Amino acid sequence: MARHQRVVAELGRPETPEETAARKAESSQRYRSSKTFRNLIAAMIVCVGIVAVIYLGVPRGTPADTPEADIPAAAAAAAETAGHAVIVPETPESWRANSAQVDGGEWRVVFAPAQGYVEITQTFDAPDGWASRQLGGYAPTGTTEIDGVEWDVYDLARPADTIDYALSTTIGDDVVIIALSESTSRSAADTVAEDLGDQIRTLREELR
Repeated sequence: MARHQRVVAELGRPETPEETAARKAESSQRYRSSKTFRNLIAAMIVCVGIVAVIYLGVPRGTPADTPEADIPAAAAAAAETAGHAVIVPETPESWRANSAQVDGGEWRVVFAPAQGYVEITQTFDAPDGWASRQLGGYAPTGTTEIDGVEWDVYDLARPADTIDYALSTTIGDDVVIIALSESTSRSAADTVAEDLGDQIRTLREELR
């Protein structure tokens, strides 16, 4: 019995073996492409689900605030390094003490007022010209007296490491610098200098 051949409407005749093979190959290709696409979509859905589970499962919260520097404890360590008492700034309550540390021959405290920062440094046994070298090599532009203590004034035409204004004075062989960042009100230097007046006079007597 002769094998029945499929009549193709578009052709109006039975398709040839070659046409049959081509049709089946094209059908198989469409099936494989469709299956691959469906698999890709399924894989993407699984990946998104895994990421969502990980994201939702990781605990989150507001980062803990960095505690303020412990100035009294740091000052005790600085005094031990220096072999004598050091200045302990007492600034307005609104100022945050960002750091207080003794590093080598220097005792440094950094405060953050409303804007910028104030850096107070006491260097032990400072060599001649130390303050100017710390401030970019600039010489004092004048002097001022605050609470009975005379300070050298450094009004820097070009900021040195973002510091554009500073006051400097001596305590025996030590040098104290009050330095302000560019965005800090210059009245902040007077505030610190007034606070340190009694301490500076007392230390000068002790180190005489």
